[in-house]
Amino acid sequence: MNRIYLDNAATTAVAPEVLEVMLPYFTECFGNPSSIHSTGRDARRAIDAARKQVAAAINCQPNEVYFTAGGSESDNWAIKGAALARKNKGNHIITSSIEHHAVLHTCQWLEKQGFEVTYLPVDADGQVSVADVEKAITDKTILITIMAANNEIGTIQPIAEIGKLAKSKGVLFHTDAVQAVGAIPIDVAAIGCDMLSLSGHKFHGPKGVGALYIRKGLRLEHLIEGGAQERGQRAGTENLASIVGLGKAIELAAANLEANAARMTALRDKLIEGIMARIPDVKLNGHRTNRLPNNVNVSVRYVEGEALLLRLDLAGVAGSSGSACTSGSLDPSHVLLAIGLPHEIAHGSLRLTLGNETTEADIDYVLDKLPGIVSDLRAMSVLNEFTTTVGGTCPIKTVE
Repeated sequence: MNRIYLDNAATTAVAPEVLEVMLPYFTECFGNPSSIHSTGRDARRAIDAARKQVAAAINCQPNEVYFTAGGSESDNWAIKGAALARKNKGNHIITSSIEHHAVLHTCQWLEKQGFEVTYLPVDADGQVSVADVEKAITDKTILITIMAANNEIGTIQPIAEIGKLAKSKGVLFHTDAVQAVGAIPIDVAAIGCDMLSLSGHKFHGPKGVGALYIRKGLRLEHLIEGGAQERGQRAGTENLASIVGLGKAIELAAANLEANAARMTALRDKLIEGIMARIPDVKLNGHRTNRLPNNVNVSVRYVEGEALLLRLDLAGVAGSSGSACTSGSLDPSHVLLAIGLPHEIAHGSLRLTLGNETTEADIDYVLDKLPGIVSDLRAMSVLNEFTTTVGGTCPIKTVE
């Protein structure tokens, strides 16, 4: 059976060109970048080249790019580092209710340290209101952190407007752009952000490596102590091969951004329109047009998302569900609840995210298989108020 991979928001395959440039740094070019001998200097030059590649892709200076272990570390460093460095100026942080847990859990940790956090609501499309951000700012506000695009429903946020507002109020602005970099144009100068997080494995680079843009002159508290790496800001011997891979991946993504976005938008729209036309009682989650080019997220009434996901997997299609059953939680996605979906509908959500390898034939196959899978699963339910259990873990309530 041919496998169709439509879970690119979770991770992407490493591009062949990326793997090719990485391989020598596991073998003959293995030096420690901090060593002063020629092998170490070669490694240092490779990291410097990758830093320039990242900087070119997001329009900043190379010395404003710091390599990390991924998006979660970048988010933690930006938020904790900014809050702790500015705690004498204020203790208030503004974020949204649909951020990635790397942001939400970090904000919750800071609350335990005495900081105050405002979690802004979003509208039914999952969009933050700039007016709400402005209303939330107080004389104690030191940081605003709003994601560039949502990882679940794909809605793109008005971060340039928020960046302009933050600057006018003298408040730092961080954006989690992990899902956005490589998918839509990201220009830190145009956004006006002070910090930006990105992760290599979201745009066909390796896992375990990311970067944090920190505006020149901005001081953050260190997240990791122990060495002078990353210009004394982030201790630890650099992940050399992966940093080289990240540089190549972001260079490729930037070079092909317009063409890839146009192709995936067309496939995305075909998938959305096909699902809505062929399957009744389906709701599209997220903004219809102001969304990531590769993101499709739908809620299918009368069907539990995990069952839908497993049946698709048996049919050779890899996707993800809005249900949190596999995490041991009985609650569906916090993002879907935040946009106003009731639990029973949020539990029936399916996210399909396209990648560079996705073809029109893949979309046709999904549109051929998905209606029958939904019909079969609905036939197993009684279409009135009824509660059952899938796999003994996740309660499902079907509705009229």
